[in-house]
Amino acid sequence: VRYAAIRAAREAAKRTLGKAAPSPSAMMGWCVVRAMERHAPFRRIVAKDGTILEQQDFDLGVAVALDGDRLATAVVRRCNRLGWPEFVAAYQAAIDATRSGSVEDVQAPLNLTSLGAFGIEKAWPIVVPPAMSTLFVGTAHERMINDGGVVYPAEVVTLSITFDHKVVNGAGTAAFLQDVKTLFEGFKLPA
Repeated sequence: VRYAAIRAAREAAKRTLGKAAPSPSAMMGWCVVRAMERHAPFRRIVAKDGTILEQQDFDLGVAVALDGDRLATAVVRRCNRLGWPEFVAAYQAAIDATRSGSVEDVQAPLNLTSLGAFGIEKAWPIVVPPAMSTLFVGTAHERMINDGGVVYPAEVVTLSITFDHKVVNGAGTAAFLQDVKTLFEGFKLPA
């Protein structure tokens, strides 16, 4: 997925907001939530008894690395109901709370994870129920792009997704990822 729009939005936000600028991770989270709204399977969770439950309002899980190689999931509650400023604030607050030791019950249908801060381009995440999917976003890196026979370098991120086949199959997941790709590549800071 081309990264230019996210990078440009981050640079613009830093010029106007300084250290208060939303992170690229928050921008990508916003795009993922918009895609989840359009694809019902990505609003579903798998209960302990195997029941598949669709959520009208849903949470977003965000993997957070902790000291000692520990991992926790931050939860952005009812993320689809939040406007841009509220989403950014809730996203950062959830991560900060998780880093401070707050552990919440996670009922998010999708968990977003990245090792970009560690320079990792690709990974194959696992699905942790009740989530039905985990989306990995790799670090931004350069890759040659073939655009209608014209080949040139572009900054990209690699997306890897795992999903529960009881909830969605490959074609449905591909449609979801195409939406995520379109939203990433066309991202502009919401007004």
